[in-house]
Amino acid sequence: MHAYLEHFMLNDVMKPLPGNTFAHPSWFMAAKVILNGLCHVDEFWGAEVPVYYSGLYAGTTDCLGIWKGRPAIIDFKQSNKLKKLEYIEDYFLQTVAYGTAHNNMHSTNINTGVIMICVKPEVDNMGSLTTEPVYQEFTIDGTTWNQYEELWIKKVEEYYHQCC
Repeated sequence: MHAYLEHFMLNDVMKPLPGNTFAHPSWFMAAKVILNGLCHVDEFWGAEVPVYYSGLYAGTTDCLGIWKGRPAIIDFKQSNKLKKLEYIEDYFLQTVAYGTAHNNMHSTNINTGVIMICVKPEVDNMGSLTTEPVYQEFTIDGTTWNQYEELWIKKVEEYYHQCC
């Protein structure tokens, strides 16, 4: 799924449906994310963007850009089942970590995180889809972003306090 989404972000076109039916679920999942989530990205700043907070941590964000008019960190997730908000706190921490690092590196003001999840479709033993993928989207911004940023900073502090 990630490879199809990255191709779309870099080329503004979806790769053709592959001939291998066992690759179809990933293609249809990517199409679902594009039609329901990436359609709201007004401007792509980058795909697979490396970020770091000097001396503390580093990572690579799936997507960086303008989402619904706001600078945002966008992360793609695949899942075997629907997610509930309380199950994805780590996903929010990840987007905040990337956003905080990008803000530090480039003096940006990213304070929106978007988690685009696609639940895998069911497939028969021939590789044909028997259900459609399901799209879910979760966002944080403003006060919620700030709360997760504080939580992330505490986690980084705890890590360095324990290890060093």
